[in-house]
Amino acid sequence: MSLYVALLRGINVGGKNLIKMTELAVLFTGLGFTDVRTYIQSGNVIFRADEGDQARLTGLLEAALSQSFSYDSRLVTRSHEEMSDIVAHAPDGFGSDPSTYRYDAIFLKEPLTSAEAMKSMSIKEGVDQVFAGRGVLYSSRLISRATQSRLSRLIGLPVYQSMTIRNWNTTTRLLDMMAALRP
Repeated sequence: MSLYVALLRGINVGGKNLIKMTELAVLFTGLGFTDVRTYIQSGNVIFRADEGDQARLTGLLEAALSQSFSYDSRLVTRSHEEMSDIVAHAPDGFGSDPSTYRYDAIFLKEPLTSAEAMKSMSIKEGVDQVFAGRGVLYSSRLISRATQSRLSRLIGLPVYQSMTIRNWNTTTRLLDMMAALRP
C-alpha cells in the first residue's frame, strides 16, 4: 500500500465549503483507505491506498468529496516520496528565516507543469521570489513589505484553479507525519 497526502483546495475558507476534519476522515476510511490522519482545518488528509495510479486516485477522491459534501471538489495528491522530494529540493535557505519571510509551497495539479505555472507568476522585485520545482512552486515574500507583494494576484487567474497553497510549516509537518507512518 502506498502512502499519500490529499491537499484539498477551497474548503473552510471564508465560511465556504465547511467540512469537519472528522467527517473527512470518516469518508476516507469508508473508501477503504487506512492510516487516515487529518491535519489542520485547511483540508490535509494523509492515508494509505492500494491504488497506484495517482490520477485515478485523485479522480476518485474528487468525485467522492463532491458527492458527499455537495461542492465542486478539486485536490492535489502527493505520495510520501514526492513530498520528501519537494522538501529535499527546496531552494537553498528556503524556510530558514520565518520572522522575515513568508514561505509557501504551491502544489500543482496535473497536467499543469511548473514551467507553465511560472509564466503566470508576477513578482515584485525585492519583495517576492518564486522558484520552480517538480510539481510545485516555492514562493517567499518579505513580511515587512507584504502589501506590495504581487503573489496575491495569482488567485484571480484561471491557472489558480489548478493549484493549492500550503505554508512551508504545514508542508514540512505533513512530511513528518507521513514519515512517522512509514514501516
